[in-house]
Formats: sequence, structure tokens, C-alpha cells
Amino acid sequence: MEMLGAAALVAKGKKIPVGLELYSVRQELQKDDVGTLKAAAKMGYECVEFYSPYTNWDVAKAKDIRKLLDDLGMKCLSTHNGAQSFAPERIDHAIELNSILGSKLIIMASAGKVVDLAGWKAVAERLNASAEKMKPAGLRAGFHNHLVEFQLLDGKRPMEVLAAETTKNVVLQLDVGTCVEAGVDPVEWIKKNPGRIASMHCKDWSRDPAIGFKALLGEGEALWKKIFAAAEKTGGVECYLVEQEGSRFSPFETAEKCLASFRKLHG
Repeated sequence: MEMLGAAALVAKGKKIPVGLELYSVRQELQKDDVGTLKAAAKMGYECVEFYSPYTNWDVAKAKDIRKLLDDLGMKCLSTHNGAQSFAPERIDHAIELNSILGSKLIIMASAGKVVDLAGWKAVAERLNASAEKMKPAGLRAGFHNHLVEFQLLDGKRPMEVLAAETTKNVVLQLDVGTCVEAGVDPVEWIKKNPGRIASMHCKDWSRDPAIGFKALLGEGEALWKKIFAAAEKTGGVECYLVEQEGSRFSPFETAEKCLASFRKLHG
């Protein structure tokens, strides 16, 4: 069975784990990574997503973190990476670290400065090449959208280019908040890309400029019940990841409140 087919079946009859994008607690993570992971597990998070500083680890550090995750009953199903992790001189290290962690997805969090649609097609080519390189290790490549990828550029959205120009095994990790901020309907985006939304960042956004991304999950504009339904019926979602860029509460309080809200909204 192709990876796409497998992904599309995941949501049917299976519980989708909810994890924490560790950027949400980045200051705490930098001070005490072990304590931060223990706190996330205590809150009830089932998995975590490490972001780009993890690529500075050596093998021994990655093995220590994997053991801790195993001891806590948590998983790392994906990592959040800068474009440099997909460069020929860095990709083997990313594959090695992700394999140790048990990750299934190496997500490009930013492509850097891209000025035209030709540039975005080049990003798609890099993702396709990376996906082929990762395949023998049982890993998939992916791309995480921000606002810019959903804004029109020469009459077309860069995310549309990436979706069209990448193979179906390249995951389109959906950041719900920035998609909503751009005025794009997440449900329609999911339906247009069946089986490709294996991972989703659950981040809300308020049109109130004083709040913006400080809205807790469920306090913003996103229609979460419809988004969850589409992700599980059509998107092939394998993991939900709570992400928060800051709120009126401390990072740990925010993570805990967002998890409680997720459970209430998702059921």
C-alpha cells in the first residue's frame, strides 16, 4: 500500500494523538528540556514536536531524549526544521536524529526568502528530492505553512504551487491559525488535498489586532469541529499538535488550557 493510502486510513476508527509543538514552551525548553517534557506528559500530551534547535544535538543526546520519551509514555512523531535540514550536507544528520527519536515526519518550517513562483517550484523540487532520500528510513518530508504561503503571489498562492508540484507523499502540515489569518478556509483546503494533511498545528487566531495569535485554542475564528471532521474524514490526519505563540497566561498554563480546550472541542 502506498504511504498516501495508509495515511488516509489512519483517522478511520483510530484515536488521533494530540501533542505539543515545543515552540509553545520554548523558553522553558531551553532552560530545562527534561523538566519541560515531564511537564507536558503530566498535562496529558501524548507526543511532542521538536523544533529546529534539536538539529544541533549529537546522537547521544537524541538517544537520551528518546529514552526519556519512552519512559514518559510519549512519542515524537514529527520535527519542525529550517530549510537547512533539507540541504545535501545536512539531510543525513536530520534523518539520523529523526530515526532515533522515532519521528515519522521531517517538516520544513520555512523555505527562507522566496521571491517568485519559480522559486516556490524549486522548493517543491527540493521537497520531492528529500522525500526520496528519506523514504528508505521510513520517513516522510513535509512543509508547514505560514501566512506568506497562503498570500497571492503573481496571481497564485505558494501553497497551491507546493501542493501541485510535490508528490502525494510530501505532507502538507496545516497551520490552522495562519491559514485563517490569510482568509483561506481550512476545511476547503483540506478537502482539496485529501490524504495529505497528516499533521496539523492547532493554533487559533483572532481578528482583534490586540489579540491575534494570543487567542487560546477555541477563542479565535477557527471553526474547530468542522476542521477536525474534515481532517479525519478527508485529510488523513495522524497527529494534532497544539501550538501557541503566547497568551495572557504563562506558557505552561497556556499549554494546559489549550489541551483542555482541544479535548472539549474535539470530543
